[in-house]
Amino acid sequence: MSLATLVVDDDRAFTAVAVAALQREGFPVTVAHSLHEARGAALGQGIELVVLDRRLPDGDGLAFLPELKRLLPRAVVVMVTAHGDIASAVDAIRLGAADYLAKPIELSDLIGKARRAADELRLRARLSHAEDELSGRRRLIRPTSQKMQAVISMLERVAQSPKSAVLLLGETGVGKEVLAWHVHLQGAGDQAPFIHVNCAALPDSTAESELFGHERGAFTDAKTAKRGLVELADNGTLFLDEVGELTAPVQAKLLTFLDSGRFRKLGGQSELSVSARVIAATNRNLQADIEQGRFREDLWFRLGVFKIDVPPLRERAEDIAQLASGMLETIRADLKTPALTLSPRAIERLVRYRFPGNVRELRNILERAAVLEAGPQLDLDWLATSGVPSGSQFTVADLVPLDELEGRYARHVLERLGGKRMEAAKALGVSHPTFLKLLKES
Repeated sequence: MSLATLVVDDDRAFTAVAVAALQREGFPVTVAHSLHEARGAALGQGIELVVLDRRLPDGDGLAFLPELKRLLPRAVVVMVTAHGDIASAVDAIRLGAADYLAKPIELSDLIGKARRAADELRLRARLSHAEDELSGRRRLIRPTSQKMQAVISMLERVAQSPKSAVLLLGETGVGKEVLAWHVHLQGAGDQAPFIHVNCAALPDSTAESELFGHERGAFTDAKTAKRGLVELADNGTLFLDEVGELTAPVQAKLLTFLDSGRFRKLGGQSELSVSARVIAATNRNLQADIEQGRFREDLWFRLGVFKIDVPPLRERAEDIAQLASGMLETIRADLKTPALTLSPRAIERLVRYRFPGNVRELRNILERAAVLEAGPQLDLDWLATSGVPSGSQFTVADLVPLDELEGRYARHVLERLGGKRMEAAKALGVSHPTFLKLLKES
């Protein structure tokens, strides 16, 4: 990914060399030798990366930086400062610069910063696309049950405290991500970053780098420096889904960050400061994990400043009709179909259904019905009220613990789908690591 680049510097010899180096890397470059020229170049040029010198003939680049960010709000700005002028670098970062270069500038450093900016904008684009796709699924549908009303009320009070950590506890699929997004909207707002981290999907070998970033050369494949997800969440929310899956070393580093708001990148020498609310979620029994040495007790206390138990859907059946109606509207919009409604018989079936997969399973059922039934009114005739679809050979003769029941049903679905684990996980509406846990496989 190459970026339309603006180099603002009155040193004509340096700009000539810098332009040649950037163009060799595929970056189209515009040059401005003054702040006046920079203002003109920033308009209508689609500039995505700005290399901004501080000392210019008609003013201070640092003083111009807030105006530049207003002109180019999505651009990545790299500030050029005098060698050893750390105070200027700190001020530049505070005013919105993504990075800085110290004079005399090495071309390799300039190219490294440009590549890093390209990586950051690529990541921003992916996150923005994902946010657009998920916005409907994350929309909070106001509950009618007293249990969920109490949960929402508590979270909305917590949202007014910008730094308080929140720990959401509950079964798979109860809607913990929707609640985390609601806290984010109530507190930071929809323009602030919301970084969703599926901790179960982080490979042990790269988890620290993914979360906290790394410097160039920190390990064999670290060809360039990388910003971690914690840093990207600055002034927003870091949502750590399935937090119980983090390894012990990452748990320790996370605890340090929660205590101080500071961290070091992998291979870094200096500390970085990030202001972000941390919301963690898990369906695990973390207290049992603490007793078995798999989770840090001090991290449990630090994450759980506000511990919120999210009730399963079967304990709040009065919410089902309203949830189904709201979800069906989102599904209809996604599928671009005419209006879809649920018949009274369908609503009755949903209310009597046990929902082992909770709210996520409700959405899966509605999505399946929207595709398979003719409509516009859905009947859900194929949905039995015993807890599994009609026609299935899955039965439970005796009362068994819920985790055993979930395991049996997971194995049943896996058998029905010919042993295809990824498809079975998708059918159940859970991640592949969570599906393996249901099977009690590592």
